[in-house]
Amino acid sequence: MKISETQCQSILTRTSGYLREVSSHSLNPYVGCGFGRSSCGEACYVRSNHWLTRGRDWGRFVDVKINAAAVYLKTADREKTWARKNRGLFSVFFSSSTDPWQPVEKKVRLTRQLLTVMHKCSPDQLILQTHSTGLLEDLDRIKSLSQICDLRVHLSIEGDRDRLPGLPPPPCSLEERMQALSQLVNRGIETVVCLSPLYPMQTPDAFFSRLSQMGISAVVIDHFVEGDGTQDGSRTLKTGLPAAMGRVAPESLDLSYRESIALIAEKYLPVGISASGFAGQYTRHVPQEKLEESNADDNV
Repeated sequence: MKISETQCQSILTRTSGYLREVSSHSLNPYVGCGFGRSSCGEACYVRSNHWLTRGRDWGRFVDVKINAAAVYLKTADREKTWARKNRGLFSVFFSSSTDPWQPVEKKVRLTRQLLTVMHKCSPDQLILQTHSTGLLEDLDRIKSLSQICDLRVHLSIEGDRDRLPGLPPPPCSLEERMQALSQLVNRGIETVVCLSPLYPMQTPDAFFSRLSQMGISAVVIDHFVEGDGTQDGSRTLKTGLPAAMGRVAPESLDLSYRESIALIAEKYLPVGISASGFAGQYTRHVPQEKLEESNADDNV
């Protein structure tokens, strides 16, 4: 792993494409990701972004934007004015092409610095997206920020399997992430589970029932066919993820699998699909007992 320090000219990027529906800006304190060699890095769409990688091997480099917090404070007011005029809200997706709590964060604490300065100039809405339980080290900052802006944590849990055969392990185990969910919910922080990209599931009813009992706000379900920034999932098809999924459940490779899992999830929780889900737009939650009553009426 090669870690380099760099100075950035901007830290708030006005969104386009897939993220335009989600937020007015993205914020990435790092270029590259220390989780690039884990299961989430295997299918990460950013590994195909040659402008960011510049020919470097994904998972083998991290550029640290050491002045990120200072640049945020310098530019946030201007970007807030632009966002409110052009997008309605100053909303920040943190992060879209790296993980805010990757291993190097323990040393340099860029994410912690940014969360701290956001107390001086907070977004209207803040979405914290991570695969890591490392965010628990900043739980107090996250909680205090949630009291001055609309904040939600998105924790990636691709399904109810800890890993897929043939892929490396995840940054944090499934159970570790489930325990992190409990701590977030217990602190009163709005928490969303992101099944993105959706893995083949073993017992979806049990999984979503457990999430519901924990008190999370919603789940977002995304499939690589639509979720990697291409219309047909061509970026992901170049990686080892589709083959790993196909060995477990060939039907999971089709976009219709996302819809079948979403129908199960809706019995337990509000469900968001793809970009609109990341934006906080959810389908109506239909409790299991209501479905049973409806089916009984239909059979009369």
